[in-house]
Formats: sequence, structure tokens, C-alpha cells
Amino acid sequence: MYKSQTGVGDVPPPPPPVARRRRRRRFGPGKVLLTLLSVFVLFLAGVWVYLEFSINRIAALEDYEGRPAAGAGTNWLIVGSDSREGLTAEDEQRLVTGDVAAAGGGQRTDTMMIAHLPDNDTKPTLVSLPRDSQVAIPGHGTSKINAAFSIGGAPLLVKTVEQATGLRIDHYAEIGFGGFANIVDAIGGVHMCVDKEMHDTVTGITIPAGCGDLDGAQALGFVRMRHSEATPRSDLDRVENQRKFIGALVSEISSPGTLLNPFDVFPLLSAAPDALTIDEGDHLHNLVGLAWAMRGISSDGVLSTTVPVTSASAERWDKTKSKQLFDALRNDTVVPESAIMT
Repeated sequence: MYKSQTGVGDVPPPPPPVARRRRRRRFGPGKVLLTLLSVFVLFLAGVWVYLEFSINRIAALEDYEGRPAAGAGTNWLIVGSDSREGLTAEDEQRLVTGDVAAAGGGQRTDTMMIAHLPDNDTKPTLVSLPRDSQVAIPGHGTSKINAAFSIGGAPLLVKTVEQATGLRIDHYAEIGFGGFANIVDAIGGVHMCVDKEMHDTVTGITIPAGCGDLDGAQALGFVRMRHSEATPRSDLDRVENQRKFIGALVSEISSPGTLLNPFDVFPLLSAAPDALTIDEGDHLHNLVGLAWAMRGISSDGVLSTTVPVTSASAERWDKTKSKQLFDALRNDTVVPESAIMT
């Protein structure tokens, strides 16, 4: 006992200090979800940055005297190049491409399409330009439109398309043989229904009738085939099949089954940067906008057509109907039925 300082009685000693128990911090469901969301956002940001800086770029769009003025909406020139650069001999054999030397260096375009994305509620439009179309190539007289790419690469092809259509091209995207096949293989193939067996008498490629998944080599054969009983209109049937396949491919890539499957997403992210080439002024968000607009091809949400031609050879454009088509795209108006050709 302690004696009181006042001298009155004894004062009990003070109680010992009570040790405070440290409270454990608990992560509730809200904090766990917030953490997972933060990690997911950082992952998406990392993927976005990786793709933005990894995709190949070239100076495809150039200003020049007499270039068409910008119209309504946005126009993409989508090119499927027959470039075999980077393919091994085994790749060329597997994809049935032929060798680079025999193909003259692979500087031609098997596929040329204009994708028009409107600013209003009219349908987006995907227009095929037959590769044998005879047009004026600036500085090189009149020749097949795909010769422009062979002569002057993407810049001359863009200029040729602009002068022939009167449309200003705002964006450019290109994919070669190997890149196309790699993207298809990355997502495990693309589901297609083939009405009639397709056998190419030149390449020997055969695609059986029925519904199933086409792998990269089969898909390449499908979009290139024109020497077959199943393609009696030759290039006109080929460009129609190309649009069908693009619709199926975009639908496959944008489906939850692909985007939520790491076994599809990661191979796709690995294949896409090397497969694609875009204009130096284009960005990833431009590509996303294109893919989002084109996802409706297979569900009639996109108008799919070929430039109206005068014969099955697809060498001459119908001047009246093609003008109706390009005027409608330039002004974001509905394309007349008379100007639609499948």
C-alpha cells in the first residue's frame, strides 16, 4: 500500500496498464473485389499499351493535290496482301502459297475492301473491290487495281482507290498470308458452313461441304479460292466468300467464348501485332471501332456488297450504279437497292 501524500489513510497502488490487443485488419468481400478489379484494370491497360506499340505501321495515307474531300462517316481500306515474307518453306507448303520468287515477290493484293462506318443510324457497309478491276493508276496508266500495290505499295493503292471511288480513305489495315492464318489458328479456328464441296483445281485445296471449324490453312484456301465448281463466278464468288468469312471471324473474336478463354486470348494477343499493319496515324481504338462496327456482318447488321460490275470478269465497273454506291457512302445515305451486288 502507498501512503497518501496528504497523510490521510493509505491509497492502493494504481492498476497495471492493460495491454491493448491489436485488431487484425480483415479484407471484406468489398475490398477483395476492389483489389481484383484493380488488378484486372491494370492488366487491360498493360495489354492495350502492348498492342498499341507492337502493331506494325507504315505511311499509307498521303495528302496530294486533287485528293477527295472528307465526306460523312469514316472509310477504311482493308487489304489482304499475298505477301509471303517471313514464311518458311514449310509454311508455304502448309498454306499452299507458292514461293516468293515464283509469285514475283508477293507484292499484290488478293483482297481489297472499303469498310464505311457511318456517323448516323444507317448500316455500316463493307464493299469489295475486285482485284481485276481496270482503273486508272496515277502516273501509270490503266491497269488492274491490284497492280497499284505491286507498283507503289500501300500509298499508291490508297491513292488509286481514292481516285477511282471519289472517297477519302481515313484508315488503312493490311494483313498477309501468314498473319491471317496465325490469327485463325490462335482462336482455335472459325466456324463456317460450306454449302458445296470446294476444290481448287490450281492449288489442290479441298474444303468439304458441311459445317465445321476451318483452321488457318483451310481458311486461307477458302478466302482465296476461285478455280472451283463451287465458285463459278470466279473472283465475284471469291470476294463474297471473303466478306462472309470476315463476318464469321469478327463474330468469333468478339464472342465471350473467345474473350473469356485465356487459351484463345493469349495466343490471339501474341499473333495480332505481327499479323496486322496499319497506317502510322492509326491507333488501337480505331481498330476496335472497326471490329465493333463489322461484328454485324453475319447477322445482317452490315450491308455487304461488291462494286457493281458489267460482267462476270469483274474488269469494268458499272458507272451509273457504282456512282450511286459511292455517293451514298460519301453522304451517309441509304445505298439504293440497284447499287447492291452480292
